[in-house]
Amino acid sequence: MPIGEFQYSVDDKGRVIIPPSFRDFVADGMVVTRGLDGCVYVYPLGIWSDIDKQLRSQSIYDPKARNFNRFFYSGASKVTLDSAGRVTLPQTLRSYAGISDADNSVLIAGTPNHLEIWNEARWNANLEAMQADLLVPESLMERIG
Repeated sequence: MPIGEFQYSVDDKGRVIIPPSFRDFVADGMVVTRGLDGCVYVYPLGIWSDIDKQLRSQSIYDPKARNFNRFFYSGASKVTLDSAGRVTLPQTLRSYAGISDADNSVLIAGTPNHLEIWNEARWNANLEAMQADLLVPESLMERIG
């Protein structure tokens, strides 16, 4: 399971390094797509396949399901690690996530089933907002400390 956050930069060709501790997680290939909250999601192919099955089971008559599928699938691309452990992010995803050559600092965060690639300033603003609203259920607090 990928955990932690790592700061890197995107180069002028749109490539970003996947942290060494996350590379086994995505070694067999991955799908990058628009994430929620303005970041890029990176799914290993196996997990992407599971999500694809779930999304395909949604009714085509549900406008929210159709719109989400358009949002999620239209931005998706299959990518692989290059010999330097980098992936190339398509320009459409870099634009969506606010990742540019001018401010090329990115943050890569692990979650239970995917990675997230963020514009570093956007990550920091989102983290600050999350911390302000963070409410941990009492039942969970009993388990974690």
